[in-house]
Amino acid sequence: MKRSKFRSTAPRENPRDKAPGSNPSLFNYTSLAIMAGILILGIGIGIAFSSTATISPANVVSREVIDRSAPNPELCVQFGASAMVTDMRVFITMNPFNVYVTQPSMRPGCVLRQNNWSILEQKQLVSSEQVSDCKRRMNTFGFTGDLNSKPDIKCVYQNEAADNLFLNQPGAIGPKPETDNF
Repeated sequence: MKRSKFRSTAPRENPRDKAPGSNPSLFNYTSLAIMAGILILGIGIGIAFSSTATISPANVVSREVIDRSAPNPELCVQFGASAMVTDMRVFITMNPFNVYVTQPSMRPGCVLRQNNWSILEQKQLVSSEQVSDCKRRMNTFGFTGDLNSKPDIKCVYQNEAADNLFLNQPGAIGPKPETDNF
């Protein structure tokens, strides 16, 4: 085969003839701006979804919800602590040995500090005999229901053995303050 003696008349591009910075890049400013906008929008949507919490009696997500649900909330927060009260019964049979547990019922309650029992005495909700009996066992009073209309008041024992296991996790805040002791 013979080579043609004619050369192409189209000028050849010399890579050195291009101006610096005129190389087409994979990402131009427009596509970078679009990707940054999508990233910011995604972060915003993620924050919006994670920060929305439905606060209803069925969804107790904070101490404030428990405080507002307590019987006599102002009195409870000022003179004690709001609480979630669980009522259930355990039945144990011996022959054959079995354990049966009733369905627990949850309701709001309040635990008073020992130095605030006079509130219950002034309203004649507990007798001096009940106060001395509860004090003798180093307990305190807890109640459910409104104090103005037949509350259910019990002498309750603070269980020191039932520690908050969430406080033992890495990054948890130090020992519990003495104000937690009633």
